Amino acid sequence: MRLYDSATRQVEDFVPLTPGQVGIYVCGATVQSAPHIGHLRPAVCFDILRRWFSRTGYQVTLIRNVTDIDDKILAKSAEAGTQWWAHAAVMEREFSNAYNALGVLPPTYEPHATAHVPEMIALMQTLMDNEHAYTTGPGDVWFDVLSWPQYGELTRQKLDELEPEPLQPAPIAGGFDASDGGAGAFAGPQLAALKKSPYDFALWKAPKPGEPATASWDTPWGRGRPGWHLECTAMACKYLGPQFDIHGGGLDLRFPHHENEQAQARAAGAPFANHWVHTAWITQSGAKMSKSLGNGLLASTVLGQAPGFVVRYAIAGVQYRSMLEWTPDTLTDAANAAGRLTGFVTRATEFLSSVSSGGSAPASDGGFASASDGGLAPASDSGSALGAPTPDEISAAPLPPEFVAAMNDDLNTPEALAVIHAHLKTGNTALSQAEAAQAGAPKTADKATATTPETSLAPANAAKSSDLAQLTALVRAELLAVRAMLDVLGLDPLDPQWASATASADDTAAKALDKLVQTDLAARTAARAAKDWARADEIRGRLATAGITIEDSPTGPRYTLT
Repeated sequence: MRLYDSATRQVEDFVPLTPGQVGIYVCGATVQSAPHIGHLRPAVCFDILRRWFSRTGYQVTLIRNVTDIDDKILAKSAEAGTQWWAHAAVMEREFSNAYNALGVLPPTYEPHATAHVPEMIALMQTLMDNEHAYTTGPGDVWFDVLSWPQYGELTRQKLDELEPEPLQPAPIAGGFDASDGGAGAFAGPQLAALKKSPYDFALWKAPKPGEPATASWDTPWGRGRPGWHLECTAMACKYLGPQFDIHGGGLDLRFPHHENEQAQARAAGAPFANHWVHTAWITQSGAKMSKSLGNGLLASTVLGQAPGFVVRYAIAGVQYRSMLEWTPDTLTDAANAAGRLTGFVTRATEFLSSVSSGGSAPASDGGFASASDGGLAPASDSGSALGAPTPDEISAAPLPPEFVAAMNDDLNTPEALAVIHAHLKTGNTALSQAEAAQAGAPKTADKATATTPETSLAPANAAKSSDLAQLTALVRAELLAVRAMLDVLGLDPLDPQWASATASADDTAAKALDKLVQTDLAARTAARAAKDWARADEIRGRLATAGITIEDSPTGPRYTLT
């Protein structure tokens, strides 16, 4: 496995600290408001990285924190007239719902800042003892940037190249406005003189007049609340130890957040992260998506436009270090590509189950047969060697070498998806031929050529019945490969995650559409039986114009939305 390290700025071999184990810390949500799609990209990308490590035999510990106290949470809760902790809890639920909708696995642990004040106090004490921190008054504790000569090593910046933020009038007499806690975040001429350097950043912040008493905690240096950077360093070291494998987050966190995290950790004697991995932004018209710029698409809005499966596909379709330009066509393109995958997986599974239940192929383990309710059930006895793959088979199946190479090449998901679609094409071709052999009828067009006129399907294209076993074996092999690869990306259409999401959706419109399309399919079947190919072509073409593709199978025609 090779990953780009943001600290060294090159793709390097990943070597874990402990063989067979990987510890990952990912900066999670600051739960001030509802998530937009830009917040979800890091969650999906690191979920894929986590799945890949697990699939290749690693035991993965993934920590994703929740920042549930900061200036913006206090401000927004005050505007809404709610308790800050209640506001944070509601917004956290919004993030959790969005993660779940996109199939993001729960982290191993999800620590909250407010639950780790003792660890933060211990870290500050160490920094004080090492003379890397100081106070400017009760509750105000700062990291002394000039005391740590290596400051800037993560982002390769030097202090004399940084521009300190200009002085601003203090919101209260003698108070700092270090709302982002970043290097150079300071305000108020009175306290500016007390700070050793304008680049020093807040470890602990005294409460401001009017803030709730519950939003501050006692420390040896006065009552206050944590700075943004302190909490992540404290929680990462608690759950992963003073040195761990990977620290990740969005590209915008590299400076000042991750630079400050690393500085305070190493100044306290912790080697901290061995590798830094950052995901690029989602952009609109070339600009980073953010609420402050007014171009943030809320996750709820995007998920109202397309299922989570499609949104996840759209995110996975771009390599994590490349900017993802979100356009009106993003979800449409993703839906079309994801639909082709879902169509093959569904159609091939149904075919293999029909072969298994019909006794047309040799028997072996792990098959599925058609249940009386139309679903899939384990085949009787030993099942069919050509029945649908089981979940255990999918999780253990050998992956195509090209897919493995793509994933090991800095998590190259676009190339991995290209490998999947290549296998999809082979599987669709074999499936069409196998269905024709099973039915003893002319071979029907596969999905890629589903608009082929009925008159072009001549009996000469029919596959011989004797080829059925070989073709069915190929269909099963391709289905197993496709599902195994999709499982790595969290995109297996038959995963319970997506099945439950579909089942819970409002399907009133789908039922109405189905009734209308089934009427046309019945008319087309009648036309084909009467060899009225012109009529059959007309029906197929009309449905295709409406974005409905017909696929013929031994059990009759089916349709998919394209």
